[in-house]
Formats: sequence, C-alpha cells, structure tokens
Amino acid sequence: MIADLYIRVSTDEQADKGYSQRDQEERLRLHCSRLGLTIDRVILEDHSAKNFDRPEWKKYLQSFKRSRGYREERLLLFTKWDRFSRNTAEAYQMISQLKNNNIIPQAIEQPLDLSIPENKVLLAIYLSTPEVENDRRAINVTNGMRRAIREGRMMGIAPYGYINKCTEDGRKYVAVKEPEASNIIWAFNQVAKGHLPTEIVRKEMNKREGKDISSNAFMVAMRNVVYCGKILLRAYKNEEDQIVNGKHAPLITEELFMKVQHVLKKKGTKDLRLPGGRIINEDRYPLRGLMLCPKCGKNITGSSSKGKTKHYYYYHCTSACGFRHHSDVVNELFVEELSKYDFPMGIIKILQEVIVRNTKSTSENFEDDRAAVTKRRNELNERISKARDMYLSDKIDEDDFRDIKNRYKGELDDLDYKLSVLTASEKKEGIEQKISKALNAVNNISERYKNAGTIDKRALVSLIYPEKIIFDGEHFQTPKINSFLESILLIRRELARQKKGDQNSKNLNPRLVTSTGFKPVTF
Repeated sequence: MIADLYIRVSTDEQADKGYSQRDQEERLRLHCSRLGLTIDRVILEDHSAKNFDRPEWKKYLQSFKRSRGYREERLLLFTKWDRFSRNTAEAYQMISQLKNNNIIPQAIEQPLDLSIPENKVLLAIYLSTPEVENDRRAINVTNGMRRAIREGRMMGIAPYGYINKCTEDGRKYVAVKEPEASNIIWAFNQVAKGHLPTEIVRKEMNKREGKDISSNAFMVAMRNVVYCGKILLRAYKNEEDQIVNGKHAPLITEELFMKVQHVLKKKGTKDLRLPGGRIINEDRYPLRGLMLCPKCGKNITGSSSKGKTKHYYYYHCTSACGFRHHSDVVNELFVEELSKYDFPMGIIKILQEVIVRNTKSTSENFEDDRAAVTKRRNELNERISKARDMYLSDKIDEDDFRDIKNRYKGELDDLDYKLSVLTASEKKEGIEQKISKALNAVNNISERYKNAGTIDKRALVSLIYPEKIIFDGEHFQTPKINSFLESILLIRRELARQKKGDQNSKNLNPRLVTSTGFKPVTF
C-alpha cells in the first residue's frame, strides 16, 4: 500500500518541545518499514495548525484535483493528530475531503479506525485537546501581557524613538534610541505649531539622521501616548480602555501631547493649511503660490527661462495676462516689506513689562475658568458612569452604551486640552523668561525670514498673512495681517509720537496690547 508522510512543525514547538522534522520523518519511515508500506511523497510543512491555509498542504491537495478517475487507496501518515490539525471543526471537514479522494489519514502514535463510529469520539478528544491547550495558552499570555501593561511595562516592539533592550540577568526593558528620539520630539513640536501639514513634517523629519518612518506609522506615533510616558491598556471583555503610567522615559510633556491631539483633530481645516497649498522645495521661489496677480487675480507661480549664457528666474501669472517679474527682485522687496514689522531692541523690555502686567492682572480668572471646565468634565464623566451602570444592569444594550460614550468623548478631549492649557497658564514660575523668549523669537522677522529654509519661509509667510499677497510690481498689498504684528505697528506709531525719554511701559497705552491678542486667552 502507498503512504504519504506529512511532517509539520511550527517555530515555537520546534524550539520548545523538540518537534523536529527529522525526528518525525525517522519515526514515520520506521513505521512504514515495519508494515511494508511504500512511501510516495514526503510533505514538509513549517506552518501553524490553526487552519489548513498551509502552502505545502494546498499543493498536496491540488495534485489530486488535477488527476481524474479512480485512484488507488493510499495512507496519509503523521505522528500525532495535532500534527494534522488543532481545529476540530476544520479537521472533520478535511477528513471528509480526503476520504472523497480515497486518502485515509492516520496518526501512527494515536491510531484510529475511522470506519468504527465510536472511534470518532476518541478523534474528537485527540483534536480538541491541543485546541484547548492553545486557547488556554492564549488566555494566559493575554492576561500576563495586560498585567504587565498595568504595571507600566511597554509590551511588544518598541515604537519609533525607543528600542527593546535586555539586562545581563535577562530582564527586558525599553530605552530611548537616538537620533530617532530627537526626531520624534522635533516632529511633535512642529505639528503642535499647526502651520505645517503633517505630511510635510514627516518628510522633513525623515531628512534628518535616523530611520525613515511611513505616513501611516507617523500618524500612529503622533497619537501614541507612549511618548508622554503613558501606556494604553486597550478594552478587553467588560474592561474599557485605560491609560496607565509607564516605566519608560517620556520624550515629551503631556501638555505638548494634548496640544498635538488638538491640532490633529482639526486637521484638514483651512486654518491649518498654507495659502499656497503644496510645498515647493525651490529656494528661488519661496513665494510661489502665496501671491495673487494684480491684473487677473490668479495665482503667481515661478519658472526659469534659458538665455544665451545663463538661466533667468521669474515669478509670473498662471494665465496669459503677461504679469512677470524677476524672482530675485521680488524676494528682496519682500524682505524689505517684512522689515517694517521689526522693532528696536529697546522696545522688548517695554513690551515684556506690559504683557507680564496684563498676564498677572488676568490670572485671577484662571481659577474660575478651570473650575468651570472641571465641573463640565465631571458632569460628562458622571453621565458616562450612569450609562455604564445601566448597561451592566441590562437596562440598555451595548450599542446604546457605546453611542453614549462616543457622543461625549470628543467634548471630553477638548475639555482635557483646555484644562491642560489653563493649568500651564497658572504657573507663574518663569513667566518673565518665557515672555522674553517669545518676544525675541518675533524680533527681526525680516532677518529670520532671510536666513530660513524654503519650508520655514512659507510657514512664516502663512502665519503673518492669513490671506494671499498681491504684488503690483513695486509694493505688496495684504488685505489681512496677523493681529500680533498689527499690534507691533500700532506700538511703533505710538512710540514714534513720544519723546525718546518718555518711551516706557507707563506711557504706552495698554489697550494697544490687550485688544489685539496679547492678553492670555481664557475659555
């Protein structure tokens, strides 16, 4: 009689239990030798037995489908039934399919005559026992991983910016990995500003030293609480999602993480898109797509034309109206345009005194605002808690509970963000230094623009001018400018009317500051 040998291992079993292919083959060949069976095929499989979606098994079955007519009865031998399958339902179906092809499956160490009905009970035991072991092992692994997460351990492959490591005594832990950690910190700070598309931030981050990250992985990273020192314990059975404190080192603050989530929530809205649309990485045309033609109102683009000895570069209209100017001239004129927003170093101290004074005068409102936000958060959490109690007492079904929870989730996220902003605003420590740093950052805007890269130039333009610029060939016209810079222009005019010795914070009208956005925002 002809016999085919089926030898299957899976990686974990081969390593842990010694189910080597050579060992199985030796036992099967010895069995065939004792019974005088002729071996036809030897099928070697390295795949899980959870189902029959196995490469070599498919080839084996396909070979019988191609041959038609009567086939001589043959045996399919394996050592134990768990080598054949660990899924009871699928195993019965496959046995029936083999029987139709005149193939008799048999385990040499657990022999069964399947023509005897009572033996099917033993077959069910042989097949279900490994399946039960697998299920029990899976439950134990799941419970162990969830217990480890509750204790603050990061499970699985470490995300971008971290690396899995092991101590000398075999204890596993997650450590910070450079330069990826610095890259993701930089990315969080850029996304939090809200003036660059996330895809542009990702591409710029990938240009830095370190491993590249895909678009999908980047968005997952931006929403991963791991980076602020937390770990998400996902919902399981009757348990809901939980966020626990991790044992790993955080890369960013919770405040920065919340700010990024707030920005990502508004992703795609007009206030987060640059007026020029897509970014053009061409140093000669930083204003391409950011200007409008004064003749026809269409977009201004940029291109070059070849002369006899060199190329000439122009900004020109996308239509045939004929508007065209040298890019170098336009770029220089725009730097001059920005210089009108520059203010002398002496004014920084005056501005700082006014802003600090106004900040302290409004700080008493923070407590009331925080109390209002906290009260609303408690109300929403109480509603969710009541809905959970009704669900557990079978007064509402699971879908209704999920709908109630999801209905309040968005508002709770917004309230958490507002609370983090208010909490940060309440901190008086270092307020003067922070304001000084902010004022120094906006000082000499024209020089900062001149020395910046193309992407930073376009981002700066979009922050200064919410709408596109109109260039008439000599001057720039802007229908709207940033309120902060508008305040600077007003302050400069105010100081220009004063005598030099009178230029101080006492003589400066504070409404020039508080009416245009210097006053801390409250909710």
